[in-house]
Amino acid sequence: MEIDMDVNTYQYKGKQQLVYTNNSPDVLHRVYYHLYFNAFQPGSEMDVHSRNIEDPDSRVGDRISKLKPNEVGYIKVKSLKQNGAKVKYETVGTVLEVDLVKPIQPGEKITFDMVFDAQVPTQIRRSGRDNEEDVALSMVQWYPKLAEYDFEGWHADPYIAREFHGVWGNYDVKLTINSNYVVGGTGYLQGEPKIKGNKKTLHFKAPNVHDFAWAADPDYIHDTMQVPDGPKLHFYYKNTLSSEQKENWKKLQPKTVELMQYFSKHIGKYPYEQYSVIQGGDGGMEYAMSTLITGKRSYGSLVGVTAHELAHTWFQFLLATNEAKHEWMDEGFATYISNYAMDYIFNQGKKNPLDNAYKSYIRLAKSGLEQPLTTHADRYQFNSVYSTLAYSKGAVFLAQLGYVIGEENLKKTIKKYFNDFAFKHPKPLDIIRTAEKVSGLELDWYLIDFAQTTNTIDYKVKTIKGNTVTLERLGLMPMPIDLTVTYTDGSSEGFYVPLQMMRGEKPTTATIIKDWAWAYPTYTFNTNKAIKSVQIDPKEIMADINKNNNTL
Repeated sequence: MEIDMDVNTYQYKGKQQLVYTNNSPDVLHRVYYHLYFNAFQPGSEMDVHSRNIEDPDSRVGDRISKLKPNEVGYIKVKSLKQNGAKVKYETVGTVLEVDLVKPIQPGEKITFDMVFDAQVPTQIRRSGRDNEEDVALSMVQWYPKLAEYDFEGWHADPYIAREFHGVWGNYDVKLTINSNYVVGGTGYLQGEPKIKGNKKTLHFKAPNVHDFAWAADPDYIHDTMQVPDGPKLHFYYKNTLSSEQKENWKKLQPKTVELMQYFSKHIGKYPYEQYSVIQGGDGGMEYAMSTLITGKRSYGSLVGVTAHELAHTWFQFLLATNEAKHEWMDEGFATYISNYAMDYIFNQGKKNPLDNAYKSYIRLAKSGLEQPLTTHADRYQFNSVYSTLAYSKGAVFLAQLGYVIGEENLKKTIKKYFNDFAFKHPKPLDIIRTAEKVSGLELDWYLIDFAQTTNTIDYKVKTIKGNTVTLERLGLMPMPIDLTVTYTDGSSEGFYVPLQMMRGEKPTTATIIKDWAWAYPTYTFNTNKAIKSVQIDPKEIMADINKNNNTL
């Protein structure tokens, strides 16, 4: 792409040449582009949805409906050619529908040439100009972006509320902007900027990414820090921040090195040569080789948001799930690993770094408002339900998988998942099949019940009679059971009740007793000594919705 930005009008002109290979076995008769900036116009789907949902995002609310013509966002395609021949296209909201001159055959490579004009909207959601912290340009989801096509067909979702999906490719971007603007984001800068008059042209290349984002401001401070045996970190933040806030950004830098090292060790090595943490946007949002975060934060908040967004480099960027369909696999898995990373780098020593995620999910599960994780990200009844399920239940999914297969097996699963599916578009079945291959256990039931239904876990210690214990399953979702028996002589013993449909047991030092088949609502076993008390799941890693009946 070649982009010429006018920082006075916030309008830019673009030329895009896209070389596309049809790697599918299908003949393609149409293609689709995302035009995300068109969402920031009165009457758009994003606008109307925000004004109709019961708990709108406070950053959006009714703000889009009040935008003036010079404040809206748009991408207007002026021309589009397929291998030099003009094609028919129509802009439908945030999607460009393209009828091809000739179908694209399996394995065929073609070239699209596009000319477009665009305007940067007032900053409302992620993208935009002059955000509340006065960052001039937060340029994310800013160019015509080809939609993904895979074995499920086209993924040309309109931009209504959240979440993205993109095509892997190599980006070569020349950006022309005023000389006094400092620019950071995706891609490696190629040589020195070329100066012409009061403007400069920066040339970036970004290999093997599925997005390209940048931010620019004349008042950015630009710091760098090298990760040992890792990438160079870049930090862009406003010189107009208070002295305390700027000090927080300085203290953030060595912690980001620690975070990068933690994620590379526990998931897989970061494969690019740089990563940038940039003040901009409206909170925190991950992109290729970079994240945009708001900068007027306490030190703890600044590290926390960076930990979460950096974790997204692995869970969604490198493991590029379709966020619109499987948002819990990026938000939840990033929440899981970033909470453990924060616990480690600050030496917090928490019994369960995801305790709040468990509590949040269980509250929702008992509220009657839960929807299954198969719900499209835009089609939750409440934004709060989306947030709890994507972030909290998604994190619990992974943590509780460690309870099911064993913590060491979970660690191996995460690393194998990365090794097998980085630079691909993994689906929910991929993480479960990976766990099955690592553990040797049958786990389809876990994916089905926890991610595809709203079935809940509820196990009870029903009775204790002498040395005989009876357990009861009250919830629909099956689980293997860890329990501790304390005897009247003061000693205790751990027991493990395998779930029959798992066809095996996790590694454990507990006493393994007979399987429990799901259809049987109760389960009885005997011990060798008189019993004082019994506790199900003493480490509280199972997402049991009623812990009051777990102990007798």
